[in-house]
Amino acid sequence: MQRMLIGMSQEKLGEALGLTFQQVQKYEKGTNRIGASRLYEIGAVLGVPIEYFFEGLESGSAYAGGGPARGGLDVGMLSTAEGIQLNSAFFAIADAKLRRRVLELIKALGGMGDDAEPGSPSGKSLDYGE
Repeated sequence: MQRMLIGMSQEKLGEALGLTFQQVQKYEKGTNRIGASRLYEIGAVLGVPIEYFFEGLESGSAYAGGGPARGGLDVGMLSTAEGIQLNSAFFAIADAKLRRRVLELIKALGGMGDDAEPGSPSGKSLDYGE
């Protein structure tokens, strides 16, 4: 996610680490494990501390990432290419008023208008009998 946020290609990251882009791809997909020293190197190239890669993990848990969180938010979606692109494009909108209008549009398209209750797509009960 950090690599995409800073606009670095897998090829450039691979070059900086002395790896092929295919190896970087395998690391990102989880096909190959990343050792602690390699993770440290990746953090240095991406400009983040090693702790960055462990944010969101609860103490003592084997895994605490992805999936729906409180309020029904799927934080795993935020780390996808589309999620990163959406976030980047949204925050690139300089006009705060326009950003609010875009947010209202997205909520409306997703069925989460201002009157929506958390956990309910539209905030209204559905009646399939009508």
